[in-house]
Amino acid sequence: MILKEITDYLEQVAPLRFQESYDNAGLIVGDRDMEVSGVMVSLDATEAVIEDAIAQNCNVVVSHHPIVFKGIRKFNPHYYVDKAVIKAIKHDVALYAIHTNLDNVLQDGVNQKIGQRLGLSDIKPLKQHPAGPMETAYELGSGAIGSVSPGMSGSEFISYVKKRMSLKVIKHTKILENEITKVALCGGSGSFLLPQAISAGAQVFITADYKYHEFFDANGEIMIMDIGHYESEYYTIELLHELLSKKFPNFAARCTKVVTNPVFYS
Repeated sequence: MILKEITDYLEQVAPLRFQESYDNAGLIVGDRDMEVSGVMVSLDATEAVIEDAIAQNCNVVVSHHPIVFKGIRKFNPHYYVDKAVIKAIKHDVALYAIHTNLDNVLQDGVNQKIGQRLGLSDIKPLKQHPAGPMETAYELGSGAIGSVSPGMSGSEFISYVKKRMSLKVIKHTKILENEITKVALCGGSGSFLLPQAISAGAQVFITADYKYHEFFDANGEIMIMDIGHYESEYYTIELLHELLSKKFPNFAARCTKVVTNPVFYS
């Protein structure tokens, strides 16, 4: 199998034209015509992940986050981005990222996966994106919203999310007295979607990367739950593995065992 077969499939699931303008999804290192021995799936394409791929005889790393996000003018082997790229090139490992394009499609996308982990029903985009005449097959949008049944108190829901998402800690605003039946969410940094979550009638908004002053924006109308960036998108690894294994059942796709989360809690 050549790499182009894999990238063509991934770009069918989440076309590159759906990525945000600031993003760098797609093939970052490698040749689309190269023969593939195996694929390592990860959230981040760090040097440790690439070493894991090499050890598992995988010469392709498919990650959610692109290791090269901004332009690089010099390669310095002491910086984590440069080290990863140098390692990949030295060992003929291709690096492919499927980032905000996978965030922006609902079907088989990041936010649908989070909603499924939380057991939500009737999952829809939180902020609908207009689809062009050639894009009617895709339900496009930012974040997701769905229903949870039976309804729960705020304290019950916090415990529920911890269990469903395998979390030890959640940072959140004041627990409100209303019953939680509608849940808004966004994997990664989603604070920009708070107005949509409130207007859609969600009692809670689950996302990551909230700053101190941004928590005040809940304004007693909704409970904001910051579960962590890595934690919110961790199951994207499982999602990508499922997609690749289903499409290429006789091909080796592996999930990295490397924990790339740079944030620790003590």
